[in-house]
Amino acid sequence: MKLKNKVTVVTGGNSGIGFGIAQAFHNEGAVGTITGRNEQTLKSAVENLGANFIGIKGDVTDFNDLDNLFNKTFDTFGKIDVLVVNAGGVVDGLPMGAISEVTEESYDRYMDLNLKSAYFTVQKSLPHLNDGASIILIGSSAAHRAVSGMAIYSAAKAAVISLAKGLSLDLLSRKIRVNALSPGAIDTPVLGKLVPEEHLEQVKQLWIDITPVGRQGLPSDIGNAAVFLASDDSKFIVGTEILSDGGLTNISLMK
Repeated sequence: MKLKNKVTVVTGGNSGIGFGIAQAFHNEGAVGTITGRNEQTLKSAVENLGANFIGIKGDVTDFNDLDNLFNKTFDTFGKIDVLVVNAGGVVDGLPMGAISEVTEESYDRYMDLNLKSAYFTVQKSLPHLNDGASIILIGSSAAHRAVSGMAIYSAAKAAVISLAKGLSLDLLSRKIRVNALSPGAIDTPVLGKLVPEEHLEQVKQLWIDITPVGRQGLPSDIGNAAVFLASDDSKFIVGTEILSDGGLTNISLMK
């Protein structure tokens, strides 16, 4: 029960990695809020988490929705101890692509979702966040290696990792710790948005083949790492990145 009585907020907590983090928090005694844009998956996630969590529908690129998220959470629980800035990823209807294919609109919307929203989610949380709180920014192993067609996403996540340093410095006076948690290849439904269904299993196997531990990660793997960063076990860790990627970034399988 490492998070007993801690109030947590997980953006994008209605599915995939975000839900895995919310589940891990629940298992360690936390209460709090998850948010997402899909009302159906949000409702299902809250039902699975139980009475100690509420769901608030919202879009992290909408500042009014961010204000509503933190106001309602604070009104319900009276404090916020942990913020996980997880929402991001693929922009619906705008596939990633090479530089010759990307429009200005696509660039702006990917940066809005994956970088701008992260920065302002933190800013909007500050009036409600406890001194000594933990903020976890979800980065990506894609920030460390080039992947075809993903340059904008990778650049945005590299910037998010950098934010963990700068924001930690800004918030030192309040003893608020900011760290980045970067997943590798995680088995979530989001891959289906990137890969045609007929190629899905083949692509999953490709990721398994290049991941040193020999499997894709699970949302629970990221959840367990997030529990560590949210708890007092990591109170001497600030302004850094934890890679939870099965060795994908730092260990080469080349022979």
